[in-house]
Amino acid sequence: MKQSQQSHQGLVSRRNRLTFALITSLFALWGLANDITNPLVAAFQTLMEISAAKASLVQFAFYGGYATMAIPAALFIRRYSYKSAILLGLGLYACGAFLFIPAADMQAFSLFCVSLYVLTFGLAFLETTANPYILSLGPRSTATRRLNLAQAFNPIGSLSGMAIASLFILPNLLSDQRDEAGQIVFDTLPEAAKEAVRIHDLAVIRDPYVAIGLIVLIIAIVIAITRMPATDRDGTRLDFGRTVRRLWSNATFRFGVVAQMFYVAAQIMMWTFIIQYADRLGISKASAQNYNIMAMVLFLAARFAGTYCMKFVAAPRLLTLFGFMAVVTSLCTVFLTGMAGLWMLVCTSAFMSIMFPSIYGIALETVDRSDTALGAAFLVMSIVGGALMPPLQGMIIDLGSVGGFPAVNISFLLPVMCFATVTAYGLYTSRRTPRH
Repeated sequence: MKQSQQSHQGLVSRRNRLTFALITSLFALWGLANDITNPLVAAFQTLMEISAAKASLVQFAFYGGYATMAIPAALFIRRYSYKSAILLGLGLYACGAFLFIPAADMQAFSLFCVSLYVLTFGLAFLETTANPYILSLGPRSTATRRLNLAQAFNPIGSLSGMAIASLFILPNLLSDQRDEAGQIVFDTLPEAAKEAVRIHDLAVIRDPYVAIGLIVLIIAIVIAITRMPATDRDGTRLDFGRTVRRLWSNATFRFGVVAQMFYVAAQIMMWTFIIQYADRLGISKASAQNYNIMAMVLFLAARFAGTYCMKFVAAPRLLTLFGFMAVVTSLCTVFLTGMAGLWMLVCTSAFMSIMFPSIYGIALETVDRSDTALGAAFLVMSIVGGALMPPLQGMIIDLGSVGGFPAVNISFLLPVMCFATVTAYGLYTSRRTPRH
């Protein structure tokens, strides 16, 4: 259907507006979890006295949960309902958050990773459910725009997570105190003093997660007492093998899964290691988090602007443009070694804004409705890119320098490669989209 005709179609039917609003709130919930967690990599690196590569196992655990649980979530949705999957997802989310209590008491980095792993079981259920559910709540011709609108509330949750990290976690970490030269003093403390700092700081990290767990339980109760349309669910069992063959014979979908994996990897690397990038410039963790917040504000503004532009420009073409610009700003992040590089790192978020929902919507547009749940699961599984790439970037950062160049700068060549893949997907799908 022509883009001009799409712009006049309603995004959501009147009878589905309440459901749309409730499901859209879930996008903020997993944005909150994502971005309160990102700064923990740098915090655990100092507090637990571990390498950047080992600290980035926080991200491996967090995004590994998506890969583990996305397919079971799709099978659960097919057998039961979207609403049941949402409630189970919220329950797992809360359970993972509450596991921060024993993790802090035991001072066990591995148990923190397990807690995040369980928490993202819940997020996998929520994302596998919410994204296709949003697509189904209106005309198929406006599905990508509708998903971009719902996804625009994800960075609102992300900003909330960043604000919690900036206001309640990072400034209160005793382990991040610095001397007059800007160097962290934690490493120089005697062991007894380190132990006291650890007990304090782990409690600072724990408490926001416990509060989030309680909020999630309240939202679960609200959704439990609200009637929601069943849309695509028919209660039948999925023919897994046949559905997978249909999906993977679809080149647009197959490439979309790959592009999504690289996009999520880039997103997590850009937002996780901004603190290490700033640290090389002598900026504290708490101050560096302010740059992350600025990046998210740009991300949010550009998400709404991009969604509006899709009324006039086909999503694949806009994705191509944004992908190319992200490559340019990321290269500037690598080769500009001062504050200019940090600002380019911040600006890259504007061009990341439409990528996840656009790739998701474009990939699923060519999938039969009966295959949507499993197709959505593969796209959610692609979030595993956020688990695989950050440890590699952390290993590069641990080198200190590469050929006399700061290793933290060189490490951002990994996001450059990822954004190039997203750009290629935009070009590929643009050629299959009629010109308007």
